[in-house]
Amino acid sequence: MRRAVCFDLMDTVLRDPYKEALTAATGLALRELGEVRNKDTWPLFEAGEIDEATFVERYFPADSGHTFDMDAFHRERRAGYAFLPGIEAILDELRQNGVALYIASNYPIWIEEVRTSFELDRRFDGVVASHHVRCRKPAPEFYAALFARIEEAPHEGLFVDDRKENCDAAVRAGMPAHVFVTAAPLRERLVTDGFLPR
Repeated sequence: MRRAVCFDLMDTVLRDPYKEALTAATGLALRELGEVRNKDTWPLFEAGEIDEATFVERYFPADSGHTFDMDAFHRERRAGYAFLPGIEAILDELRQNGVALYIASNYPIWIEEVRTSFELDRRFDGVVASHHVRCRKPAPEFYAALFARIEEAPHEGLFVDDRKENCDAAVRAGMPAHVFVTAAPLRERLVTDGFLPR
């Protein structure tokens, strides 16, 4: 049976420009944002429970006096995406070795733009995002939805994410996992687990 590797997208495959985009949109440092924003707005948007306009409207409490410049946010966001060092080569090696590749991401509707600009549908066999399945990692429901969308056996695969809690949840759901830091230790894990030759 063909084996699969499921990759988180942001800060695992691509650089995530979200923090810089937030500062561009609000004029506030991240520490300041943490004190004044509505903390449930981003998770709701990522899970597809609210749309972009509602995300902007609800990002700050109505009486906060702060505004959110979505145009500035998108400019910074779009300019900030880039493949992380070494990842493209690993993806190409895995593809050449016959491994099935999937994206498994907490990300809102913007992933549809990213999948075009970074040719995700050519590089991966499938893209599963929180806004598709209406829940976020590390919820068990996310992994159930992911595994329902892949043809390969989860216990034979590998889940790769930069967040330990998401990897721990993948293991509980039945897929071995690797906490991503940089490309070199990931490649070594892929070799050790037999996804790539030495």
